[in-house]
Amino acid sequence: MFVEQLESFEAFRSLLNAHPLFTVGILLVIGYLIGKLAVKIHLPEITGYILAGLLLGDAVTGVVPYEMHDSLKFVTDLAFGLIALTMGGEFSSAKLKRMGREIASITLIQMAFTFLMVTLGMYLMGIALPFALLLGTIATATDPASTGAKVQSLRVRGRFIDYLYGVIALDDAACVALFGIVFALVVGFLNPAATGASSLVISAFREVALSLAVGAAVGYIIHMMTRKKNNTNEILIITLGILFIETALAIVLELSPLLANMAAGVFLINASPRNHRLFRIIEPLTPPIYALFFVIAGTELNPDIFMQGEVLLIGIVFVLIRGGAKILGIRIGAEMNRSDDTLRRYLGLCMVPHAGIAIGLVLMLQASPMMAELSHLYSDTLQLLVNIILFSVFANELIGPPLSKYAILKAIEEE
Repeated sequence: MFVEQLESFEAFRSLLNAHPLFTVGILLVIGYLIGKLAVKIHLPEITGYILAGLLLGDAVTGVVPYEMHDSLKFVTDLAFGLIALTMGGEFSSAKLKRMGREIASITLIQMAFTFLMVTLGMYLMGIALPFALLLGTIATATDPASTGAKVQSLRVRGRFIDYLYGVIALDDAACVALFGIVFALVVGFLNPAATGASSLVISAFREVALSLAVGAAVGYIIHMMTRKKNNTNEILIITLGILFIETALAIVLELSPLLANMAAGVFLINASPRNHRLFRIIEPLTPPIYALFFVIAGTELNPDIFMQGEVLLIGIVFVLIRGGAKILGIRIGAEMNRSDDTLRRYLGLCMVPHAGIAIGLVLMLQASPMMAELSHLYSDTLQLLVNIILFSVFANELIGPPLSKYAILKAIEEE
């Protein structure tokens, strides 16, 4: 009986491996179901997607073997483009003016403080400076989904909530921009083909500049081709077609797809108020792409990593430094801007949750063609970096929401 069941399971696996669409379908369905289950037990939906991938991957059932990852790589490339374009759309001049100087200042001060403290802490823990810089960058991200869900469940409003939403939105958008720049610089420094310190710096900055230039040019092309269009389907076809071309072009030219697509989003959102419709049209397409992105990432996980002493030690230090830097950074920013006591005491506690963008960035790092070329030299360090972030996400998603709830309720009570 057991042999027959095993043979049936192997036949099912063979069916899935016969065509990538079988795999995509099962990933979406199982990801959806476990994502909903995660929400019911008060975990982020993204955590459910990752757990679904873990269940389907080689570490557990092996339904989706590691060999399938190459055929599914187009999903991560597509997610790169959509995530970066959408985040670029957060940098509208109108929104930044509406947020005001105080919110922008508080956000950037806490980001800079978190980046510096985590980078220094990881470097002192023995991680090479380029990878410590990447950890410092990813540490600046927060989890808007977790905090937003908590606010909605509490049904609260007020000045504190307005500041909270403003800081989180700007924080994540700025984090993506910072990551793109730091990643390009790090790849330039790690590239063994470059010779000499000056050529490393020049090469890295050239990559950043060209990525931004390509993105701005593509944003201009999309703007010109869609500005007089009123048909939603035509706008969608043009935008996605050019976005796919841009992402592939950036990869082929060894530029940063993240920076290029983000620059396109920034150009579009500021070129004309009509371009807001582009982001509204694309928005319905993003849930299945994001779900696939995180489920596929889960198939690559190995639960044994959380039993490794090095990962646990550095992970705990990372969580403590990041949490402390976020809280203290917000307080420093609020004091420098002479904000009220409520913001000083409680806003930082709401910045502890760490998922969403952080997971996306570390998976982008792992799947990046530029980093893949260097993986044979830095595979152990890269894997350690990924494991540290995943440990941080799971730890902060446990302690972050209760801290956010406490801070929000206390802040609303004192307003």
